[in-house]
Amino acid sequence: MLHVSGVPTSFFRKRRRHGSVSGVLGAASLLLIVSAASVQPDRTGSVGALAARAREALLARPSLNAFGVSQQVRVRFALPGAAVEFPLEVVGEPAALDYAWVSVDASEPADSAADSSDAMRRMVDSDFVAPTQPGFYHLVVQRGKDRVVVPEPVLAVMVPFAEKHGVRLNGYRIGTYLAERFAGHRDHPDGFLQVNETDLGLHVTTHLTLADFITHDQQVSVWPKYVALNPRLLDKLELVLSKVGANAQLASPGDDSAEVAFDVHSGFRTPAHNRYVPRSARDSRHQYGEAADVAIDANGDGRVTRTDQVLVARAVDEVEAEHPDLVGGLGMYVSRRYRTPYVHIDVRGTRIRWTG
Repeated sequence: MLHVSGVPTSFFRKRRRHGSVSGVLGAASLLLIVSAASVQPDRTGSVGALAARAREALLARPSLNAFGVSQQVRVRFALPGAAVEFPLEVVGEPAALDYAWVSVDASEPADSAADSSDAMRRMVDSDFVAPTQPGFYHLVVQRGKDRVVVPEPVLAVMVPFAEKHGVRLNGYRIGTYLAERFAGHRDHPDGFLQVNETDLGLHVTTHLTLADFITHDQQVSVWPKYVALNPRLLDKLELVLSKVGANAQLASPGDDSAEVAFDVHSGFRTPAHNRYVPRSARDSRHQYGEAADVAIDANGDGRVTRTDQVLVARAVDEVEAEHPDLVGGLGMYVSRRYRTPYVHIDVRGTRIRWTG
């Protein structure tokens, strides 16, 4: 084995293409696309030779811990050109293993895009190095004529925080973090995901897409947008959904018409937007990609009520008890100011509870 947002005022039911909350990561996430060369018989057509060739063929897939503790996180994060931890199981001789990264929106199949010799890199000491350009990538591994495309998890290469100049990044207004104002305040995201309009449907977990986390500000027509997102939050949200169980009635795979009782009111908020959100904390964890406000019909009765909040709060407590590294804030918003009750969940590192 190689270990080679806006103010929430209402609840909108979304159409999803996901599996059930309680299910494990779908088999498609472990799909292997192996080149035909790895299964062709030799000229003699010998069954024995074919079997021997099959035993030598390159087989590779991500190990379960590649998908986080929830086994539902479908992206891994890296900065450009940085070392990447990508847990991978390889069957067969691991020597002379090459790899490449192919953009998820490549116009040509990944196994064709990696054909040029300069696209492949030799894997040294089971380490991978991220591409130098921000974006979303599939891993391709190759040994000899055998090639395997690993469709998930997707590698998300971020734009480094240092590339933000003033209040903007590539024309998108982000605002100013406290770390940029005060020398003693060092808390800021490592980087931002660069999100184009065509990326909105990309799944960051089994039940969440990039669209769930973009800031709901006035920059509707500005692309690309930029999102800070912490993988620990993704793990925590999926673990909470798993605790809630099947009553949440998430849609079955391929069901385009099913309405599901789960909505992310607010994911990432730029500091520029956060300052105008009523009653928001000055240094809200939303700004760091560590928080989400969600409404969940936890008991599946078709409504989101205080009863659902209690069920979600219980699930959060259980997740934090089992995974202390995911401890954080839980805010329950039940005031008549909000048409739909919702909960705030974050991974700030200290346990705190409040009612808004």
